[in-house]
Amino acid sequence: MAGQADENPFQALNHWKEASIAQAVGGVSPAALALALTDWWIHLYAAPGKQLELALKYAHAMGALSNHAAHTAAGMSRNPPAPTAADASEPAAWKLEPFNLWRHAFQQTRQWWIEATGQVPGVARHHADLMSFCARQWCDVFSPANFLWSNPVVLARTLAENGRNLVTGYDNVASDLRRKLSLLPEEGMERFKVGKNLAITPGAVVFRNHLIELIQYAPATSRVRPEPILITPAWIMKYYVLDLSPENSLIRHLVAQGYVVFCISWRNVGPRDRDLSLEDYRRTGFMAALDAVCRIVPGQRVHAVGYCLGGTLLAIAAAAMAGREDTRLATMTLLATQTDFTEPGGLGLYIDASEVYFLESLMWAQGYLSAEQMAAAFQSLRPISDSAARAVHTYLLGERVPPNDLVAWNADSTRMPYRMHAEYLRKLFLNNELAAGRYEVDGHMIALRNIRIPIFAVGTDKDHIAPWRSIYKIHYQTDADIRFVLTSGGHNAGIVSEPGHHGRWYRVHQSAAAGLRTGPDEWLAASTMHAGSWWPDWYAWLGAHSGKPRPAVRTLGEAGTDPSLLTPAPGTYVRQS
Repeated sequence: MAGQADENPFQALNHWKEASIAQAVGGVSPAALALALTDWWIHLYAAPGKQLELALKYAHAMGALSNHAAHTAAGMSRNPPAPTAADASEPAAWKLEPFNLWRHAFQQTRQWWIEATGQVPGVARHHADLMSFCARQWCDVFSPANFLWSNPVVLARTLAENGRNLVTGYDNVASDLRRKLSLLPEEGMERFKVGKNLAITPGAVVFRNHLIELIQYAPATSRVRPEPILITPAWIMKYYVLDLSPENSLIRHLVAQGYVVFCISWRNVGPRDRDLSLEDYRRTGFMAALDAVCRIVPGQRVHAVGYCLGGTLLAIAAAAMAGREDTRLATMTLLATQTDFTEPGGLGLYIDASEVYFLESLMWAQGYLSAEQMAAAFQSLRPISDSAARAVHTYLLGERVPPNDLVAWNADSTRMPYRMHAEYLRKLFLNNELAAGRYEVDGHMIALRNIRIPIFAVGTDKDHIAPWRSIYKIHYQTDADIRFVLTSGGHNAGIVSEPGHHGRWYRVHQSAAAGLRTGPDEWLAASTMHAGSWWPDWYAWLGAHSGKPRPAVRTLGEAGTDPSLLTPAPGTYVRQS
């Protein structure tokens, strides 16, 4: 294979063996799981105090469960177990017997396993987290809510409809299985088409190289702010998560606020791109786009925006620019972006030296990490309870919820080149080089501390990929003014949070560069709660760091460019599968 000819043949043999296993087991290292299981078992076996504690808790749980069963059999009322947060939203049918008894037994069992796999003295924290996660997932498979005979809501629906819901559910199973085997998208996805009802904000591709297309959006107002906005999305996703349907398109909203907006659209790489590095993404991606923006809008500093991995790349680029006294950036906005990976969220459960080597071997064989493999990794991090609830709704209740634009975008995933993804996992996840001050650009160490431009950082309260407390660490890494926002929602839905979306909220607090830094709990106490979308707060912050509006230039691209030669947005790279 290209890029492998000069490799040590013994190392190649190691990679080949690991890749063969990885393709069979979905990319999850058996060695990593075995290490975690062994670490937990050895230390539990060697901890008599923990064993006695678990035995007593088991006896107490069995006693409470037996008391519950006895009262139920005698028709007597009893004090129910302490309600959980999930109980508050459960239907009243779950309070009837024997369903309440089964639910009680499940909760007691699940809690015991969580305590049995967590806080065992001597177990490495990473292994303890992985074991506890696996225990929760495995227990949730057997929740009484997942089965026809033990779910009172499903039983009541089946009796009321004489089983029609089960017939419809069977049809849904057959349809989904047929689509899965035929490699067809989920039912209802055909309603969403890029360029038709997704990614339709008017604009054009004004720059293209092997890695990116740079889209400039047409102005929607007669006057615009002089400073352009350059958006760097993650290449783990297609850019149009920020340009979904017209009503929830962040890009369309920005243009309507009177900004000149540019966005990078990453090329979907293939086997020939195996040697693209993280530095290539910085130089040929962000820096090339910034150079193009500065040619199109000369003499103006740029508002730089990064989302997820694109935000990490932006932070790397901004630190390198600051070290060279390159002052072209006016502000930096980081959306769900980590710059410190000591608490990386759900992905951290899998990322250790064994798993990284396993993935490196898989990518070595393919030249990339495929969209399906990436999707499987993220899917495995979702709570089983969420997936099971959807399955119950679709297959037992017979009610299919049609996908929305965000679900359709999420299914349109991309590939990661071998070298870049290996560097990302090792340098950032495993070694945390960026936060530790060991990350190099062009042979020179860079320092986030050198970034002095104002920063707007957004975390989401249900983010399992980039937890907000991890994102918050940007406060400890820079001496800049930071406006930090914590918003409702997850990694994607919390960012795509347009005004008017029911039930949304956000908290905000600003930290001055010269002020004292506080921890996330102190920040939370000092922050102000607001109802609604965080977008208007960001618009106001951008406006405060922008010049007075001036007449909009209607032509796109560099001066003198023939508009007929420009490819209309959303371009060609976004359509690559």
